[in-house]
Amino acid sequence: MFKKLFGGPQKAPGAPGSSQAANQTINAMQSLAEREEQLEKKKLLLEKRINDEMEKARDFTRQKKKSQALMCLKKKKMFEQQLERMDALISRVMEQRSMLEEQQTTIGVLASMQDAAKAQKKTMQEMKIENIDSTLEEIQEVGEQMRVINEAISQPVGGFADMEMDDLEAELAELEAEELDNQLLEPAPVPAAKAPGQALPSVPAGKVAAAPQKTPEELELEALQAEMAL
Repeated sequence: MFKKLFGGPQKAPGAPGSSQAANQTINAMQSLAEREEQLEKKKLLLEKRINDEMEKARDFTRQKKKSQALMCLKKKKMFEQQLERMDALISRVMEQRSMLEEQQTTIGVLASMQDAAKAQKKTMQEMKIENIDSTLEEIQEVGEQMRVINEAISQPVGGFADMEMDDLEAELAELEAEELDNQLLEPAPVPAAKAPGQALPSVPAGKVAAAPQKTPEELELEALQAEMAL
């Protein structure tokens, strides 16, 4: 049972023959567990005997048999003393078994920590200082190469490479000055003079109604009037 719980013997750090000691510990815990089980059974038996003697003492008391009742009480007292010693033994066994279980757990934890330390040490040995320095130098070299490449790409090429910003700024200033001179030379617009007392014709707000279409008779009458006027 205890081998299943604690996974078998484990080697503690720096302890020669620790595998044998672990086996002894597990066997001791198994033995203590069996002993505790036996003591618990004896305890139940003593409790039953105490109850039986107490019942007998009551019966003899009702029957006025004083000597038999005293004998039963004496046996009950003896069983109670045995029960107290049994409780003390059980407590002692439980305490020792608990200590062994805790010790076995501690040994397992230490063994795991030792394995972790060995793995960490091996990793550090493989990761040499020379390798770290070489890696950092390679990273720095690659970064420097990228910086040079970026600067080369950002440089103007062709005709733009020969242009100077000062020349461009001067040319732009000349264009701005020329535009300002042109604006100053343009004549200011003169507003149209308004004749005194002359009112502008009003524009009807609504839609101008179309002239009514004349009938043929009206047209003929107008032609006749024009002819008579001549």
